[in-house]
Amino acid sequence: MFLQSRKEVLDVLVAGLARQEYRGYDSAGLVVDGDKSGEVHYFKEVGKVAGLRKKIDGSSVDVNKTLMEQVSIAHTRWATHGPPSERNCHPIRSDANSEFIIVHNGIVTNGGDLRFVLEKRGYRFETETDTEAVAILTKYIFDQYQEKPTFTELVKAVLKELEGSFAFVFKSAHYPNEVVTARRGSPLLIGVKTDKKLKVDFVDVEFAGQDNTESRVEAPPTNLLAVPTGTPKVLRTQSRAFMSEDGLPQPIEFFVASDAAAIIEHTKRVLYLEDDDIAHIAQGELHIHRLRRKEQGSLSPQQQAATRTIETLEIELAAIMKGKFDTFMQKEIYEQPESVVNTMRGRVNFDEYKITLGGLRTYLPIMRRGRRIVFIACGTSYHSCIATRAIFEELTEIPVGVELASDFLDRKTPIFRDDICIFVSQSGETADTILALRYCNERGALSVGVVNTVGSTISRETQCGVHINAGPEVGVASTKAYTSQYVALLMIALQLSEDRISFTERRHQIIDGLHALPGQIKNILGLDAGFQQLANVVGDNKSLLLMGRGYQYATCLEGALKIKEISYMHSEGILAGELKHGPLALVDENMPVIIIMTQDSLYPKVQSAFAQITARKAQPVVLCNEGDNAIPANAKTIRVPKTVDCLQGLLNIIPLQLLSYHLAVRNGYDVDFPRNLAKSVTTE
Repeated sequence: MFLQSRKEVLDVLVAGLARQEYRGYDSAGLVVDGDKSGEVHYFKEVGKVAGLRKKIDGSSVDVNKTLMEQVSIAHTRWATHGPPSERNCHPIRSDANSEFIIVHNGIVTNGGDLRFVLEKRGYRFETETDTEAVAILTKYIFDQYQEKPTFTELVKAVLKELEGSFAFVFKSAHYPNEVVTARRGSPLLIGVKTDKKLKVDFVDVEFAGQDNTESRVEAPPTNLLAVPTGTPKVLRTQSRAFMSEDGLPQPIEFFVASDAAAIIEHTKRVLYLEDDDIAHIAQGELHIHRLRRKEQGSLSPQQQAATRTIETLEIELAAIMKGKFDTFMQKEIYEQPESVVNTMRGRVNFDEYKITLGGLRTYLPIMRRGRRIVFIACGTSYHSCIATRAIFEELTEIPVGVELASDFLDRKTPIFRDDICIFVSQSGETADTILALRYCNERGALSVGVVNTVGSTISRETQCGVHINAGPEVGVASTKAYTSQYVALLMIALQLSEDRISFTERRHQIIDGLHALPGQIKNILGLDAGFQQLANVVGDNKSLLLMGRGYQYATCLEGALKIKEISYMHSEGILAGELKHGPLALVDENMPVIIIMTQDSLYPKVQSAFAQITARKAQPVVLCNEGDNAIPANAKTIRVPKTVDCLQGLLNIIPLQLLSYHLAVRNGYDVDFPRNLAKSVTTE
């Protein structure tokens, strides 16, 4: 390790937690090594990371103590078992002597059963968490051994008793200066920081029953079609020791995190763990073990690989900082002219009207022959699928279904080998979507990923896909990821239809619309002051209805979700064609309504819905196109530029994003971290 003071260690831990605040949490805690062997110091706080920092600053712990080797753990908790409290806050200990200390993301579904068994055996529980059952189980299993096991053997024995999804970090007084980390279903990565360049850029995986000592392993090729380099194979032990290019050992720091944002200021070299990987860090070496070897057919290629590659991250620290904006959400709304360009960059040739998606190239013939296309997603990603379903059906003439991942799994939906399953997720770590992906992979369907986060589980386990390249999104309420997902899905539909001459004119029309899109978004952002005034008009109400049909139904759903998420105001997206089937009963002079009446083929039908609600004395705010003179002169309006029908939803959502933002600010709510919500939903 590098020589560090305890203050430096604490600063790294707290800064890392602060970088992950956007993921949603209700309490934060950490543990650092004390001055004596086996001694540790806990710091826990309900609320924000800033409160934890104050508690540390006010403590009597010697922060100037210099440490040669140490293991420290920090965690932000989102309550699933037991309310937010210092008692339930992680890190969680196994007993009063802190023989074993654990932090945990995810849910141990058999935690209650484990607690019951361990209590029967005389163990006392201090918290209401499922994590404590794992900590005490670790101590129980350790006590059963007659000869002291290795830390990895112990953790393997513990994990075999667990059900559910998890990412764990284990620390123990019995194994000083060692840490073991494991994942199943929840994301986990390890950052590597050294002064000099590494001799190799991978770590070999140690499988049970295999000679893992001095056998040689070949570096994984960076390109599957590359000519062999003739580079000699390296010893397995060399890949674990992180030696410099001159073959000498060097000082090294390891950072274990669930998100690259937590460690990006320290290192850009990271290694992503796969499900059922167990990583053991000790004496400057990293060993990766597999919990079990399943049948080869049920393992993904990444899990079967004999090495884990050390990747270099491309995101910059500045990209996850607020800059001149008050909140991350505001920053991300205003980044949309650039983020949609980044999604299209290098993929759309506006002169030749050509779309090139490299991640799909070899799979396009299979996709065009598919029996049906099934979109599977959650939340905002689900809305982006609904928004583009009609254009997929039009351009591909293939039946399209859109599924909420949780409901898709609950129904055990039939999936066949000639289905094309498209999985959409900003983080690429959404638990329900990952489970649905594995369900479809088992049934032989082609899986396509549309994600923002490079190296995420969905991007690794799908057969092909598209990165939306929107850049880091920190605000819990998704904004720029929605518009970039919308554009990415649209580009997939356009590329799938390139072999259809009859759609040439329609494709050209859409690509011209994409070219004008960034400038039009910029124009709408210039109207922000008007949306702030609108927030003052509707902000005192308890409910808000949003109505539209066709392409704009998804806009209503997404706008309503944004308002719910951050302003805590009840809002509902309603299909205007369904008004007479119930929702019209809600409409009167006191019910605020926003109706989307932009000009497309369904414009006359939305005019009919407008007449129905004004006949019930409603005074709707009309979201309409610039220059539309058919709107009554006395109506409140939000004017947006006109574009192609399938792109109009991209422009219409911007005013609703800004409206939701101003409603939340007006009421004094935390825009970036709404209550009870997390950015990446890594539990079912």
